[in-house]
Amino acid sequence: MYLLDSCFLVSKALTNMTPKQISKEVQRIQSRILAHRSYLHRYPELSFQEHNTMLFVADTLKKMGIKYEKGVGGTGVVGYIEAPKGSRWIGLRADLDALPIHEENDVEYKSLVPGVMHACGHDVHTSILLGAAEILQKHKDKLPCSVKLIFQPGEEMSPGGANYMIEAGVLSNPELEYLVALHVYPEMHVNNLGVRSGLYMASSDEIHLQFEGVGGHGALPENCVNPLSMAAEVILNAQNIIDEFHPEGVPTVLSFGRIEGLGSTNVIPSECTLKGTLRTMDEAWRKEFFDRFTAFTQEVASRYGGKVHFNRVSGYPFLKNDPHVTSIVKEALVGQFGSEHVEALPLRMTAEDFAFYSHKVPVSFFRLGVGDPAKAINYGVHHPKFDIHPGALSVGVEAMLAIVFNS
Repeated sequence: MYLLDSCFLVSKALTNMTPKQISKEVQRIQSRILAHRSYLHRYPELSFQEHNTMLFVADTLKKMGIKYEKGVGGTGVVGYIEAPKGSRWIGLRADLDALPIHEENDVEYKSLVPGVMHACGHDVHTSILLGAAEILQKHKDKLPCSVKLIFQPGEEMSPGGANYMIEAGVLSNPELEYLVALHVYPEMHVNNLGVRSGLYMASSDEIHLQFEGVGGHGALPENCVNPLSMAAEVILNAQNIIDEFHPEGVPTVLSFGRIEGLGSTNVIPSECTLKGTLRTMDEAWRKEFFDRFTAFTQEVASRYGGKVHFNRVSGYPFLKNDPHVTSIVKEALVGQFGSEHVEALPLRMTAEDFAFYSHKVPVSFFRLGVGDPAKAINYGVHHPKFDIHPGALSVGVEAMLAIVFNS
């Protein structure tokens, strides 16, 4: 339940951090924000292995005089900045982990860990939250609400670090009124930000199928049960389930990205594996699809005289931005940067483990433009040449501060 509007107005009246003052404070510590990012980018750590990153964050918060806990949900860190009056708490979240990608950029802050890279910008997210934390701590007497700083491990790997943070009680003790996070967006130029109210990102599930047939000579198919034929029929016809049964207006994507049957030009293999993913934005339909898909694959295998083993690896749920919280975020961003720098985001069928929080508390997940307009190519996330315009770090810190001081 949201607080009464009168309380909200009183809280805003207690603050006096104007957009210009926020910008000035961020400029004052800009070199430290860049240094945080350079260090984190040089020393990336994979999901649930962020031990040194955890220590770096904890030590940085300690130097700021911020109360914190480390080892939360494994390798997470939670900081606490308490406002002088009131018991309202909001949360700001950043993720810590990197990806198993070998960096191809030739930059001073290039990853020093072979085969591991911050190719999704989590080093940027963490540096932004550390920068915001420093300024919030300095001006905590002006805060309209208390702030919980959530540095989360394992966003890139199922079951997702958000699950472990939630289990560790990060949304309670004290309870959060709402939670906000940002994510780098190389498709958008620096100095711009994106927001979307309501449904934003999809759920994700992995599909693993193993078909069993009878192998043999390719010239004698009558003596064989070809598992490749079973897999091919599933690929060609599984979409019919979506076309016939999916609820109107519910985005759904089914894709198969890997098929493997180790036969040859004249060898029919005895086994074949097929892998894919389902993305959608409705939990009841998500369950119904897999009930129907399981029955469909069994029917196909049976008709060919073979067998199929189906394994669904459940991923993240869909992400829904709370309209009220998103209106607060949008108002804060427009006030800080101007309406011309705040864009409306389209639906995305990618997934994000911040979605777990969205099914527990009101949230808003927005985008930070990091693309360099002077570059011919701004590589996307998860690419070995992904990088950001350094100016995006300051924009991100300003955005987080504006949201807090307008909460």
